[in-house]
Amino acid sequence: MKKITVENLVQKFSLKVLAGEDQLQKTITQPRVHRPGLEFVGHFDFFPTERVQILGKKEINYLHKLSKEERKIRIGNIVHYHPPCFIVTAGDEDLTYLTHHCIEEKIPLLITNKPETTSEFIPKLDAYMVKELAPEIAVHGVCVNVFGIGILLRGNSGVGKSETAHTLIGRGHRLVADDIVVLKKLSPQTLLGTHDQKTKEFLALRSIGLLNVVRLYGRKAFQEETRIALDINLTKWQKDALNNELEHEPQYTEYMGVKIPSIEIQLVPGRDVAGLIEAAANNWYLRQQGYSAAEEFMSRLEADFSDSKEE
Repeated sequence: MKKITVENLVQKFSLKVLAGEDQLQKTITQPRVHRPGLEFVGHFDFFPTERVQILGKKEINYLHKLSKEERKIRIGNIVHYHPPCFIVTAGDEDLTYLTHHCIEEKIPLLITNKPETTSEFIPKLDAYMVKELAPEIAVHGVCVNVFGIGILLRGNSGVGKSETAHTLIGRGHRLVADDIVVLKKLSPQTLLGTHDQKTKEFLALRSIGLLNVVRLYGRKAFQEETRIALDINLTKWQKDALNNELEHEPQYTEYMGVKIPSIEIQLVPGRDVAGLIEAAANNWYLRQQGYSAAEEFMSRLEADFSDSKEE
């Protein structure tokens, strides 16, 4: 199981530590935060104790209105479960009572420094933790972003994946990862492609060597991550191996349970593989809009056939 620490959150979001500075190595395993509203009024049936607990203006104002004894009971009921940490987004005014409980139970108490609302902070924190805690695998291939569409290029070593990526960069598209592509499962339908840090911005070309695409072509040549929409398998040319049909039966490749549309492109000297990849990306986009060129073509044939019968 993947983990991050409370200290990771402190560094990522520049949080101020009010209590538990010696407890920042506590681990977080759940990617979503929780606002303990029901728990403050005594409902603990579904309390997600392993999640980061967020205290916004609503929660803090509620605690301020309680008597000292009642507040002690309400907070004590929650800290008893030892969540990874509390993050306050409502300022640090008069939080002595909360600080005392967190010190006593050895729970980090953090506060946001930036002037942003709870509803602004939570999506940022959730998005960060979802990516950091997502299941991941590393695959051999190249990841590029073409017209805003994430594409995973696969194929045997030496088939020309990196060379194809270089041609795409020259056409204004972006490299995400070369050789080792890290795939993160963000949801049952969403797969994120990124690099493994060591190969960030690097592209290896046979006969040329290692290139830093940002140094050569500028920042626009590289992208940190992209949602994978297409899986393209580059293979050596085999005569008559592919049927020239109007539309192929949809094929998919599965990574960690996420199905990605898959196509095969055969390589042969002189073939514009980068152009075919661009066409595949644009065609995928049109399909998402509900358009199929094959269906439109067939409808034209049917209309022409109907007209000829009427004559």
